[in-house]
Amino acid sequence: MIGTVIAISDLNVKVLLNKPDCVIVGDILTIDYMNQQHKFEVMEVNGNIAKTIPFDSVIYLKKGLPVNLNNSKLSMEYSENALGRVFDSYGRVIDNKEFTSIKQRGVYDRNVALSEINIQSDILWTGIKVIDFFSPIQKGSKLGLLGGAGVGKTVIIKELINNIFKKFQSNSVFIGVGERSREGKELYDEMVETNLLDKISIVFGQMGDNATSRSKAVYSGLTVAEYLRDEKKQDVLLFIDNIYRFVQAKSEISAELGRSPIENGYPTTMVSDVSEVEERINSTSEGSITSFQAIYIPADDYTDEAVQTITGHLDGQIVLDRSVAEKGIYPAINVFKTTSVLVDPEYIGQRHFELIEQALKYLTRYEELEEIIVVLGLDELSEEDKKIFYRSRKLRNYFSQPMFVAEQYTGMKGQLVNIEDTLDDVENILYGKYDDVDESNFMFIGSMKNAK
Repeated sequence: MIGTVIAISDLNVKVLLNKPDCVIVGDILTIDYMNQQHKFEVMEVNGNIAKTIPFDSVIYLKKGLPVNLNNSKLSMEYSENALGRVFDSYGRVIDNKEFTSIKQRGVYDRNVALSEINIQSDILWTGIKVIDFFSPIQKGSKLGLLGGAGVGKTVIIKELINNIFKKFQSNSVFIGVGERSREGKELYDEMVETNLLDKISIVFGQMGDNATSRSKAVYSGLTVAEYLRDEKKQDVLLFIDNIYRFVQAKSEISAELGRSPIENGYPTTMVSDVSEVEERINSTSEGSITSFQAIYIPADDYTDEAVQTITGHLDGQIVLDRSVAEKGIYPAINVFKTTSVLVDPEYIGQRHFELIEQALKYLTRYEELEEIIVVLGLDELSEEDKKIFYRSRKLRNYFSQPMFVAEQYTGMKGQLVNIEDTLDDVENILYGKYDDVDESNFMFIGSMKNAK
């Protein structure tokens, strides 16, 4: 016994310590009461008063209860046994199956040293044409994945998991931060149906959990990703849905601890909190962690302090757009809003760079021509504009693609397309080789050389 409870709220349990130096920040304290063990993490120590945040509900707890020091830190499974399983934020299995732990590791133990970071890592080609062409991904990079419900975000996630495993035999980690439990169950069921469950580890801090749980999910998931990178030497895919909820959870905890917030109620530690997470996502000489982070935009305000802090760490963004989905084009990616720092001749080569510029030029002009056609009709266009119009429609259709994970729904065999084939096809479309081919022949194909 190291102290006694003197105050309780949902996210702040104050403990009067027997000795001022008997605990430090990060220690785990426990209370055994009514045949249940309650755990708390020490956040502040002022003299002989410790402020702690509870892992679970504090219902039925009361002042005067004795508090004990737990010798272990907050830890997560650090072995292959984490694959194919679903954990809560504290490393406890929640998929109702037997589990045998091989090795545990503290969720704060790993920090990548500057000397370990490899900034010259290769490009991670995904086999998805529209991503590889417009938004190439570097191993160890961080990308925002933006899109509302019903535009195919989960399909993109599953296809990336499938393709990366096929190419590199690498596994993935999915971290749910403050999302609905229904969505977590749907993801789990879909992973089972598509035989991808054994290739992924899922850590889930549900929307209904308290702020402590929602904030710790990220650290636990990162620990599994670091095992796959450092021990298995893999190029790991990490999905965080939703990283904004992590900042929200930190804000709630900060408010309960009585710390003064900055504008919009965000904690003064927001920049360091986000940096602490993002700096663990990196490439080393042994492997890489490449992350896709869903970002909620509060009130559609892209200038929000939290959004700006998060996007400051990102290397690009993939934007899923309902207007693209309405045209029946999947993946429904808006190529105008999708960006990557790799779109530079130094990284992707002069040919690829120039083709991106030319494709965007055509597609931009196509949108202008659509408005003209509505008013004046197609016949009023010049011959040059007619060429741009028809070639752009073929190009737009070409960037649709049959997905492996959607085969059972679409009846179309999934396609994995090499970037060289994509560049050849785009070049041939833009410069008229396929002017005599009907635009419908470009829908949901892989490369043109394999098209029937």
